This record gives sequence, structure tokens and C-alpha cells, in this order.
Amino acid sequence: MSLEALRNRLPEYAKDQKLNLGSLATEPALDEQKRAGCFIVSAIASRNAEVTRAILAEFGPKLSPEALTAAKAAASIMAMNNIYYRFTHLVGGDYASMPAKLRMNVMARPGVDKGDFELWSLAVSAINGCGMCMESHEKAVLQHGIGKEQVQAAVRIAAVVHATAATLDAEAALAA
Repeated sequence: MSLEALRNRLPEYAKDQKLNLGSLATEPALDEQKRAGCFIVSAIASRNAEVTRAILAEFGPKLSPEALTAAKAAASIMAMNNIYYRFTHLVGGDYASMPAKLRMNVMARPGVDKGDFELWSLAVSAINGCGMCMESHEKAVLQHGIGKEQVQAAVRIAAVVHATAATLDAEAALAA
């Protein structure tokens, strides 16, 4: 399935999502690797098989094998980190000062430009709603020379891909 086919699967009430998917697919604030990676990590984080397949079919070929692996790794590691760090942030107390004792080796050596990996981690963190992770990755992204317009574009992609997944999940539930 292509991005166009995915857009066509959206109901009329989600016309804004259709339009946003189309415009974000060529978002000029992001180079091709950043843009493709943001779409892929957002699809994986949104947990909808149809959306993930369509996004991977559309954007996977635009990444090197190493970058595609790194995007998948960003989605995977942030699925773990967002839960843990959201807990420590929201509960507070001693948990924030305790060692996490979670392996996160991929973050040190992601296999792609560190700024790109941080941007993808930020997009996943936005979907998963981890404020502590969003703050941390936004700071790292800016330190790697990625600007606020690019950060905003990444989060816009995350928002639209997630909304697309939620809409298709709702439509499937209503049809059952």
C-alpha cells in the first residue's frame, strides 16, 4: 500500500489528515532522511499495522538500510524509555535519582547521524506523551544544529501519522 492509498482509506471527516499527509510527505523543512525517518518512527509508535505497512512501503526505500534500522531502533528504544521516564517524571520522589538499569546502547551508537536519531526519538516521545523525553531530545536536537522549524515539522508528522492511525482504528472498531 502506498501513502496515496492510505490517504484514500481515510473517511471524508478526516479530510484534513488526508491533506496534511500529502503536504508533509514533501515537507521542505526536513531533508529526505529526516522526513522519511520521522514518518517511519511515527507509524511504528502509532501501533497500527495498516499505517505502518503503508508508511514503510512509501518511505522505507528512501532510507539506506542502516538508516531504516536506526529508525526502527529509535521507535523501539523510545517505546521503553517513554514509559520509564514518564513514570519517574510524574511520580517524582526518589525514582528520578535512581539508576534506570535499562540498556540503551543504541542511543550512543545509532548507526546514523546523532541529530537525526534524536529527532526521530523526539517524534516518538511526542506520540507517547513523555514530557521529560521530549525536553531532553529537543535540547539534543538543537545542540546538533537542527532548528526549531525542523523540530516543529517532525512533531507535525508525528501528530498527523498518529491521528491517521487513530482514525483507521476507530473506523475498524465501528465496522466490526
